[in-house]
Amino acid sequence: MLIGRFAPTPSGGLHFGSLVAALASFLSARRQGGRWLVRMEDVDQLRCEPGADALILRQLEQYALHWDGDVLYQSTRSEAYRAARDALMHAGWAYACRCSRTHIRAAATRWNREGALYPGTCRSLGLHAAKSLVKNLAVRLDTAKVQAGAIVEFMDGALGAQACDVAQDWGDFVLWRVEDLAAYHLAVVVDDAWQGVTEVVRGADLLDSTPRQILLQRALGLPTPRYTHVPLALAANGQKLSKQNLAPCLPLTSPGEDLWDALVFLGERPPQALCGASPEELLHWALSM
Repeated sequence: MLIGRFAPTPSGGLHFGSLVAALASFLSARRQGGRWLVRMEDVDQLRCEPGADALILRQLEQYALHWDGDVLYQSTRSEAYRAARDALMHAGWAYACRCSRTHIRAAATRWNREGALYPGTCRSLGLHAAKSLVKNLAVRLDTAKVQAGAIVEFMDGALGAQACDVAQDWGDFVLWRVEDLAAYHLAVVVDDAWQGVTEVVRGADLLDSTPRQILLQRALGLPTPRYTHVPLALAANGQKLSKQNLAPCLPLTSPGEDLWDALVFLGERPPQALCGASPEELLHWALSM
């Protein structure tokens, strides 16, 4: 059975951009007779706003975006992430790194849109021998070793064929942070596999993350879901709507209007007769198409 998921960070309530992502994922899963899961990406508690998870769930219910099963909180999954980290280090796919951001910027010879590419300073120092006993060190994936020269390719459900040289374009990215927390890519890959996720529908801002996550899936021997990246909702200034850019939280007072706007944004064409309809009526129409 197809299994999709929506995985917000509870750093605030849903804004219009996150509603679009949730709706796109929900419709894709339900139209294929699949299950739709909700996961809270709350590994980094400092980024999370108290009560934001409850607000997000209340908003989803207001939009009639009802999920299957229990909500998974990443903050409860630290042992699974540690086990994956240690397995990668034991296999020689990952290594410990003691470099600070300042050192990386000073030593970098290549850059991308996320900043300085890690130059591989600690790759051959043997710090990986300490495995999980390392303290105050990051852990990085040895991308060149895992990639073994092969370009990471995948077919995106919205954007078509994609290809990326992860080792060249992204370098040895972080799997474990110095704060003793799993990094985003490791947590997402481990949880998608554990929950049996077969389809990931999310915003196009995460397109760059996909090749790295596919490479990590290969290193861990995990299945790769099908990926679809939907267009981003932008503010009037051209920036993507995000909590970082202070996108306003959607009110709970107009769920039908907000859902109508999200359907239209995704290229759906609800009939004018449904203008002002409830979320339940709008979704019934969308799922009957």
